[in-house]
Amino acid sequence: MLMEWLNKWFGNHNNYVLNKAKNIVNDINMLEPKMIKLKDQDFKKKTYEFKQFIKKNQDLDSILPEAYALVREASKRVFGMRHFDVQLLGGIILNQNSIAEMRTGEGKTLTSTLPAYLNALNNSGVHIVTMNDYLAKRDAKINEPLFNFLGLQIGLNASGMSLNEKRKAYSCDITYGTNNEYSFDYLKDNMVLSRNDCVQRSLHYALIDEVDSILIDESRTPLVISGPIEGYSKIYLEINRIVLVLIKLAQKNKKRVSCNQYFSIDEKQKQIHLTELGLTKVEELLVEFNILNINESLYYSDNIILLNYVISSLRAHILFFKNVDYFINKKKEIIIIDEHTGRLMEGRRWSEGLHQSIEAKENVKINNENRTLASITFQSYFRLYDKLSGMTGTAETESFEFSTIYNLNTIVIPTNKNMIRTDYSDLVFLTKEEKINAIILDIKQRISKKQPVLVGTISIEQSEIISSILDNMNIKHNVLNAKYHDKEAKIISEAGCPGVVTIATNMAGRGTDIVLGGSFFEKKQCLDDIDAKNKKFFYEQKKWKRDHNFVVSVGGLHIIGTERHESRRIDNQLRGRSGRQGDPGSSRFYLSMEDLLIRIFIPDGVKNLIQNLGIKKNEFIQHQWLNKAIENAQNVVESRNFEIRKQLLEYDDVDNDQRSTIYEQRNYLLCKKEISNTILIIAKDVFSSVIHENCRKDNHKNDVIKKIEKLLLDKFYMNIKLDNFNKELSSSNKKYFLHKIYAYFMYFYTIKRKEIGIKKFQILEKNIMITTLDNLWIEHLSSIEFIKQSIHLCSYAQKDPKQEYKKETFKMFISMLQGIKKEVITALCLLIFSK
Repeated sequence: MLMEWLNKWFGNHNNYVLNKAKNIVNDINMLEPKMIKLKDQDFKKKTYEFKQFIKKNQDLDSILPEAYALVREASKRVFGMRHFDVQLLGGIILNQNSIAEMRTGEGKTLTSTLPAYLNALNNSGVHIVTMNDYLAKRDAKINEPLFNFLGLQIGLNASGMSLNEKRKAYSCDITYGTNNEYSFDYLKDNMVLSRNDCVQRSLHYALIDEVDSILIDESRTPLVISGPIEGYSKIYLEINRIVLVLIKLAQKNKKRVSCNQYFSIDEKQKQIHLTELGLTKVEELLVEFNILNINESLYYSDNIILLNYVISSLRAHILFFKNVDYFINKKKEIIIIDEHTGRLMEGRRWSEGLHQSIEAKENVKINNENRTLASITFQSYFRLYDKLSGMTGTAETESFEFSTIYNLNTIVIPTNKNMIRTDYSDLVFLTKEEKINAIILDIKQRISKKQPVLVGTISIEQSEIISSILDNMNIKHNVLNAKYHDKEAKIISEAGCPGVVTIATNMAGRGTDIVLGGSFFEKKQCLDDIDAKNKKFFYEQKKWKRDHNFVVSVGGLHIIGTERHESRRIDNQLRGRSGRQGDPGSSRFYLSMEDLLIRIFIPDGVKNLIQNLGIKKNEFIQHQWLNKAIENAQNVVESRNFEIRKQLLEYDDVDNDQRSTIYEQRNYLLCKKEISNTILIIAKDVFSSVIHENCRKDNHKNDVIKKIEKLLLDKFYMNIKLDNFNKELSSSNKKYFLHKIYAYFMYFYTIKRKEIGIKKFQILEKNIMITTLDNLWIEHLSSIEFIKQSIHLCSYAQKDPKQEYKKETFKMFISMLQGIKKEVITALCLLIFSK
């Protein structure tokens, strides 16, 4: 109430920003008469003038009104579409390191052309980021005529492209691509052995479409480039057999696996913990299956990995489900399903043996475990850009996270037309069966009057259950889930046709508008080569208008949610598919007391009260109080997920500092033609370290000399004699040792350079340095990953895990840097002193 009163009298930040932006919109509108007078060939000239101005002044804001006015006039001539004022507002916000929340159907694709054009004028490149290849290709194809008309080049960064194709795409003024492709290209660029093999330019400006999905939903999953390491698939099969026995024992005399004496299940965290009795039983089974020796413990250092395999296998059997968490394709491969979008995550694998455990569970080929070669999260990658912005239909509920982690303001853009969708209260049933019966009845009633229906589910399994029932009732429908994501745009574009029933997993099809009456734009695309006066074109146009008006008359698109998602934002995305551009529409969620969200997060007191109300079969509960309880449960989950993401970021910030240091050094080496000075400095540092570690006052002079000579021969292949040194050991004498060893090294170093050839030797030096750096960095990544998994144990010693992680990884990083120096000189000495 206090916030409402303050906002009423003083306004809020959102309105303040919008009011300032509206003044700029007025400036843009005043320039429209001037732009109308331009000839077509003048548009490219204006772009050239803008670029010359930016080169001298570096001030984009000063030309923003004129640039946006130019883009709007170009759009009128190329597309026959004039940017609405609210789209201009969105374009202004997107140029301010902010997120523009624009409802579905408000034309985000056209809005993005404004900041993309403006930020491309400084010739540093603009990256427009989409969720999948289809959207990247679609948006690039749609907007290319406009940008070409303005004199800009468009590039497409798609999967499967060659290095030359990618390099060409990145060299364009504006590049379209997916978040995965941009991030992986960044990692690959920092793994090449020649600067000529890099594809990316500087990370100047990124505009992210569906920014909430990329920077929040997918932020927890690191992007990893990995290489296989030798492993034994047999161990996973044997552990799988043991776990099946354990689960069978747990089910004995128990109706639910979750209530047993061997292990406890944490569904919230998707974790399983062995009890003391369970640990004893597992050890007995491991001995019985000849995996563990008698009287050995699972907690022995050599056996701790077996405990990890057992836990992973238990999780695979009890907490991960086919067609919910993963999908088995035609090649019998386990493909992860994105829990937020329902899409298949091709190429991604769970870590810590979980993926192999699921492969063993499903009796498919078990692939070897991989080791990390390079890794980065979307959180870290997109914060590397000089300028970042994003757009989505649902960001306000996560505004605090965007501000805290990415320093992005979230501004809600008003709709072009008033929203008139009707959002009905949730209906809550006791069982899933009753809930599904009510959903089917609602579908039948809607299609009886030919109203289109979109059914949103949270899993493939749920969508197939409803699809199966509709099939048995001979009700035609389209299924859109992770199995058919390649067809999603086509299915979604026709979801607004009269009487069409579409079942969609979560937000599959996101990024494609649902137009009432069907997408006439898609039909126009098929008629591109047909003259506008052709009868077929006019017939299609007339049919679309008739269908559109009919769907409007029966209430527009009706949304049915089969379950509440753990995030309000995902529910809002589903609802947002209806009611675009002032269209009518409606939505309703159907829930049951058996739903995961209610079962886990709604307090027991609320559930007991509902179950004691004496509700009869097929009756439902509908009350604002219950809706509030569900919303509170979602808030709890959202807060927990935010804390997880925030904690991961704090750890990743430590990794990111180290990654930046390594990549900066690596790029320095790649760009340098001659690194001999660097090599010689490292050599002196390494030899100095050898002397310092072995020259101690309490040691006998002859012992020290022999020890140093032996170490130089064994480690660095240098057959040098220091026995003519007769003075007592002191700090000044160490300089003599260093001088003699370094002079010896330099003598043979110079000879070898001439012998091999200076240019060839320079290449060898650089390759040795880069390869050594890469190998030790890979080992370092594996080590810090192990620490990350176990650092939480510090809390038992009353220590802050994050601070301990910083200390330990810093020590390891310094040790790695010293190790790089020693390994480089060792490899170089092998080259120099080998015969």
